[in-house]
Amino acid sequence: MIGPHGILLRSADLHGQPIPDSVLAVARAGAGVNNIPVEELSKRGVPVFNAPGANANAVKELVLAGLLIAARNVCQAWAFARSLTGDDHALEEAVEAGKEGLQSASSCPARTLGVVGLGAVGVEAANAALALGMKVLGYDPQLTVQRAWQLSASVEQAVSLEDLFARSHAVTVHVPLNDATRHLVNDARLALMGARRRDSQLRARRDRRQ
Repeated sequence: MIGPHGILLRSADLHGQPIPDSVLAVARAGAGVNNIPVEELSKRGVPVFNAPGANANAVKELVLAGLLIAARNVCQAWAFARSLTGDDHALEEAVEAGKEGLQSASSCPARTLGVVGLGAVGVEAANAALALGMKVLGYDPQLTVQRAWQLSASVEQAVSLEDLFARSHAVTVHVPLNDATRHLVNDARLALMGARRRDSQLRARRDRRQ
């Protein structure tokens, strides 16, 4: 039986898997190749391909969905609404009594999004967040000229990851997982975001009192 000449995959992990000698090429339907043993295949003369940007719009939409869900307390409101019972009068009273706990949400234009990795997906997400009225910070020390042309000039450069986390209400990360990026999001950087969130909450309470 003749072995395969090519392998086409998406998220399956080829590390540690036997790859037949008959394979002439490996292609991933997605961005990044961290699930493929590129070094091993390169020694065998087997080229590895990927499709950067093929799913950029879909991922951008998921980023926006996550931002809106968090900013407007959508999940909490959904769960609250599903828990309500009774007639119209009882429902009206329950809504009035419970909706105050959902009013901590703030609109997207009042928030800053940090985008780590300004490749195909990161650029799409950054530009879309700007369209929502958000302030956007970007960080990518390996930003290409092609992506720079696609990125809105309104995206502000963060000088470091610490700078980005400290100034962002939300952070979206679009980099391959490897030794250099592992633990990019860690306790220390999340603590910087926590301080920003506490400051925002204090300002919101002060504004409501005024």
